[in-house]
Amino acid sequence: MKALLKFCLEQKLVVLLLLSFFVGWGVRVAPFDWDISWIKRDSVAVDAIPDLGENQQIIFTEWPGRSPRDIEDQISYPLTVSLLGVPGVKEVRTYSYFGFSSIYLIFEEGVEFYWSRSRVLEKLNSLPSGTLPEDVTPRLGPDATALGQVYWYTLEGRDQEGRPAGGWDPDELRTIQDFQVKYALMTASGVAEVASVGGFVKEYQVDIDPDRLRAHNVTLNQVVDAVRKSNRETGARNIEINGVEYLIRGLGFVDDPDDIRKAVVAVRDHAPIVVSDVAEVQLGPALRRGALDKNGAEAVGGVVITRFGENPMETIKNTKEQIAQVSTGLPERAVIEWNLTSRKAVAEFAQAMGIVDPFVGESPETALNHDGWLPWIRTTDKEEWPEWLNTSKVTIVPFYDRSGLISETLGTLEDALFQQVLVTIIVVVIMVMHLRTSVLISAMLPLAVLVTFIAMKLFGVDANVVALAGIAIAIGTVVDVGIVLTENVLKHLDEAEPEERTLPVILRGTHEVAGAVLTAVLTTVISFLPIFALTGEAGRLFRPLAFTKTFALIASVIVALTIIPPIAHILFGKTKRKAPSVKKKRLLLPFNILIAAVVGWLLAGDWSPLGLDRGQLSNFLFVALLLAVLLGAFQIFQRFYEPLLRWCLAHKAAFFTIPVGLVVAALCAWLGFGKVFSFAPKFLGDGFKETALWQDFDKKFPGLSSEFRPRLDEGSFLFMPTTSPHASVGEAMDALRKLDAAIASVPEVSLVVGKIGRVESSLDPAPISMIETVIHYNSEFRSDEHGRPIKYQYDRDKDSYVYDRHGELIPDKRGRPYRQWRSHIRKPRDIWSEIEKVAKVTGTTGAPLLQPIETRLVMLQTGMRAPMGLKVRAPDLETLETATLALEKQLKESALPGLSIATINADRIIGKPYLEIEPDRTAAQRFGLNVDDLVSTIQTAIGGREVTTTVEGRERFAVRVRYQKERRDTIEAMERTLVTAANGIQVPLSQVANIRYVRGPQMIK
Repeated sequence: MKALLKFCLEQKLVVLLLLSFFVGWGVRVAPFDWDISWIKRDSVAVDAIPDLGENQQIIFTEWPGRSPRDIEDQISYPLTVSLLGVPGVKEVRTYSYFGFSSIYLIFEEGVEFYWSRSRVLEKLNSLPSGTLPEDVTPRLGPDATALGQVYWYTLEGRDQEGRPAGGWDPDELRTIQDFQVKYALMTASGVAEVASVGGFVKEYQVDIDPDRLRAHNVTLNQVVDAVRKSNRETGARNIEINGVEYLIRGLGFVDDPDDIRKAVVAVRDHAPIVVSDVAEVQLGPALRRGALDKNGAEAVGGVVITRFGENPMETIKNTKEQIAQVSTGLPERAVIEWNLTSRKAVAEFAQAMGIVDPFVGESPETALNHDGWLPWIRTTDKEEWPEWLNTSKVTIVPFYDRSGLISETLGTLEDALFQQVLVTIIVVVIMVMHLRTSVLISAMLPLAVLVTFIAMKLFGVDANVVALAGIAIAIGTVVDVGIVLTENVLKHLDEAEPEERTLPVILRGTHEVAGAVLTAVLTTVISFLPIFALTGEAGRLFRPLAFTKTFALIASVIVALTIIPPIAHILFGKTKRKAPSVKKKRLLLPFNILIAAVVGWLLAGDWSPLGLDRGQLSNFLFVALLLAVLLGAFQIFQRFYEPLLRWCLAHKAAFFTIPVGLVVAALCAWLGFGKVFSFAPKFLGDGFKETALWQDFDKKFPGLSSEFRPRLDEGSFLFMPTTSPHASVGEAMDALRKLDAAIASVPEVSLVVGKIGRVESSLDPAPISMIETVIHYNSEFRSDEHGRPIKYQYDRDKDSYVYDRHGELIPDKRGRPYRQWRSHIRKPRDIWSEIEKVAKVTGTTGAPLLQPIETRLVMLQTGMRAPMGLKVRAPDLETLETATLALEKQLKESALPGLSIATINADRIIGKPYLEIEPDRTAAQRFGLNVDDLVSTIQTAIGGREVTTTVEGRERFAVRVRYQKERRDTIEAMERTLVTAANGIQVPLSQVANIRYVRGPQMIK
């Protein structure tokens, strides 16, 4: 130890070079978003909280149009049985919904993520033939978890000023999202998946008239074959003509409804019967199982999911860069406000401006020829546009961006470091009376933190609120190490002879306490070893804190023993010293007090302990009073420590009553008075519990409540009610619009975006009845991107804020922050109470208080959408429904304290209406029909079958064949559906099958 200290003192250049190297390295890997051009950043991975989800993989299997019972019996169960043998699997959770199955394989904690993916893929590729239906292919979900949903956005039409402009239909926006925005964002580094939601997926729909089928004597299968054969392209290799090679293509993809209308179904008497003779062909919306709503209006959007193990903050940054690039190529169109003009006036204006062919049709709302208008718009100043003309450009508008929460988390650490440095300067200046020492000790904090960031990068520890809390906790110890070391050095310098060289004095003072400091820090480090042994959720939550605290403590020792001595020698390094004069001593106290006052003023402005709405002077007086009381108490204790110690040694019994009393009081505060003194009634009688003394203490000391994971204020809520299981997409969407509009009416709410059903991702297996509404509320004070309040100019004479000519507040560092909440709203829980009052729509349930990240964690761990729930198992679905509904009723009537009745809701497993069409095999036999003939007709005529896929440019659209809506949306119409036998006879479905209504499951877990 002494040799190390001596080397550092004598070889200051080496120490300074190493210090510069580690400072540069620390700056390079620091998680803060510093704009530094002179060094290439490679920051520590940053997220808001640790990923507490299980180590899991998802197998997603689609089987469109199939009921949850069919999915469970033919997909979920066979796959579950086959996947149980995958190495490392400890639990399998399956969810069977309408049209798809989700299987969650939960692996042991030590199993490597990508190794488990390869094992699952091997198992899926080696499934025995016949395990699954022929047209079913299971696929592995993205290499991400649901917590990776870091960026949600909508596509909206905006004008050049960024204001909503409209002009785009949901199907157009969905096409842009699916074939332009989605593919562009997937190229961003760190992105695992971009999933679409909302709007309508376009498809070609062939709606057949069964009466026209019978009149032309053609069958449903003939129409299906004709449609399929009308959409095909091929290649015929190549030929050589006159030494030139020509590639041959046969073009036949459908790119217009007329192409399908002209497809030949059959030929009668040399006259072709085409599709248009028996059906209507049009572009229409495909069946959807998810929708999006923004502030009460339907929207189209997507979600960006970061890859497992990637840096979420960096992924969001890369995504934003990609958005900036793709935004320049998003489509734009002219928009006319027809309530301000007429078609004739627009035509005359276009003719005067030289705009050729301004219209392409007769309807004014859809008649604009954008190719004609946009060149004129782009070459003309907006001031010359008529008032009725505007533009609308598709714009990517985020509504959930986790980088804001991450920035606030990092900003909290920055504020803590800054405030701790200020407090350290004040304490050292007042207690030690040495300004240079306070600067030296304060410099330890950022150095130790930078070294901690280096260790986090090397050991792969992400920066999140828990990890950063470990650094914040260790700050006190870091300062203690510096104070002990420097104060001992100062003591030796004061006691040393004036002629003695400074270097050996500093070496002696440092070496004297180095061993004790090292032992104290190592003792703290060793005390954290049990935390490293934690497993499961507890380990994932607390290990980052243990790592960062350990890194910070070790870094503090390294900095204290290697950096402080040579820097102290530079600061105090005079060859000869002399005692300060009396005059200098008299000036030293007021000078240090002045320095402390200046630093205290800065601390009061940054900390604002009395609140941001109080003035700087009030906060400074409070800080000064607080520091004076604390430091004064320390001085008094230091002054009377010796006589106080003598009294304690002389009266040991009396003294020990104090710590014993404190321990008992602490136990009562922790466990509760009743538990600590539960033995008392045995000696004093049961009546002792009825005395006023017992009742009073039991009320004042009920014990501390406990929570495993403290709630993080994310600045937003996730409202998750449910609708009735029998609700259709339209009915659920109507309920969502009403809910969102009601929630948006709360003044503190800034944005409401709701979703029903699922996004196009295996990470979101939600039924139509599930509503997820992201609610953003305004911060209490207007803040910057790091969550720090912004101050605005304030007129104290008029007691009001000052506004500019545009009606905007004027930023002023010496002004006041602007409070955005109403007077009776004091905390976010009050905003939630306001939301609960208005978010009441018939047909929807209540919902518990949840936040986006918190909800993802809860659902990852338990599969439930509430922080507290009960799982019920039963031998069949009917028994399960009866038991859960009875349990729900019992809980609602129990009136348990702290339990909101509105949030007690049992999952409605059964309640989905089913129309079951059961073949009458005997009747079918008489007509020469088999079951395949019946179900094929049901699937095509009533459900609609996707028979082929066409390509337009790089966009793909399905071609679906079905009966006309009025011929398939009632039981009577279904009974008249024609089934074609092998001999060409067409039989109504009612003669060979029975149709009945039943209640069935909407999902099976």
